[in-house]
Amino acid sequence: MTTPLPTGATIGILGGGQLGRMLAVAASRLGLRSHIFEPGANPPAGDVAHAVTTAPYEDAGALAAFAAQVDVITYEFENIPTSALDVLEALRPIRPGREALRISQDRLTEKEFLTGLGLQTAPFAAVDTADDLARALEQIGAPAILKTRRFGYDGKGQARLNSAEDAGAALQEMAGAPALLEGFVPFSHEVSVIAARGADGAVACFDPGENVHRNGILHTTTVPARLAPAQRSDAVLMAARILNALDYVGVLGVELFVTRAGLVVNEIAPRVHNSGHWTQNGCAIDQFEQHIRAVAGWPLGDGKRHSDVVMENLIGDDIAKVPDIAREPHAALHLYGKAECKPGRKMGHVNRIKAGAA
Repeated sequence: MTTPLPTGATIGILGGGQLGRMLAVAASRLGLRSHIFEPGANPPAGDVAHAVTTAPYEDAGALAAFAAQVDVITYEFENIPTSALDVLEALRPIRPGREALRISQDRLTEKEFLTGLGLQTAPFAAVDTADDLARALEQIGAPAILKTRRFGYDGKGQARLNSAEDAGAALQEMAGAPALLEGFVPFSHEVSVIAARGADGAVACFDPGENVHRNGILHTTTVPARLAPAQRSDAVLMAARILNALDYVGVLGVELFVTRAGLVVNEIAPRVHNSGHWTQNGCAIDQFEQHIRAVAGWPLGDGKRHSDVVMENLIGDDIAKVPDIAREPHAALHLYGKAECKPGRKMGHVNRIKAGAA
């Protein structure tokens, strides 16, 4: 059993984007401080953190100095260099642990991990060469999606193949990076489960949310999702199986396709998740506080949903809608403090509370 961190202790957060920002806010509500490590200057999380270290992940000295000022380390994104983790792990506990990062950083490793647990995924095959891709297409068929094994998010690092004739162009888009071919899964809709596991092994899951994407980026999450009671139970049990297999501590996002044959795991994210933002206004304890509680060794909170919510991301020029949204009843704005608006950039989100939970 991990001794809970006392108030006044410091949570080190790798990454200073909007997820780090909302983690820092949650930590402050519990009387905990946060220290952000971020290579970029003036990160969104810096506005609400106790301290910020601005340095590259390759700077071992800066990493060591950062670790000396915190009590535990967590992260807001998964693509942290192994060399940085080597330095930090020798000095402070990292939660969630490195096994979750190792698996989630490589799509092939992740698929093999999930199927090894007996969970259903899209058919897949590793692709390093044109011959690999040809064999994979023979095995899986088209349409299919070719994805880089590492560093892909929000639709980046992906190419769609409608037929074998698209193979050359798709492979060129990978720019020589190791890749993975995934077969298409016929599904009615996508849902995600935000689940947490404490240092004591306790598991708690938020209600599944139903996701809609636009241009490869999450647009809305609606809670409750369209799921039968048995599907809802299956989704939660699948998330719990993943958490326990990883001996996980913290919050994890699990994306699932709803199909006639059952639930298919799309991917996992070892961190707080965009599709869990609805919890900020739909639950007494949101995903960010739940994560801080877990990594700080506190007991997990009650994540029961008290309201139906639709979360909408504000992307790029959507930020211009803020004055109108601010006048809406039952609409809670969460803006990320980003100075520059760019196409495809997440600038904030709004949670629209629809009704009390049934």
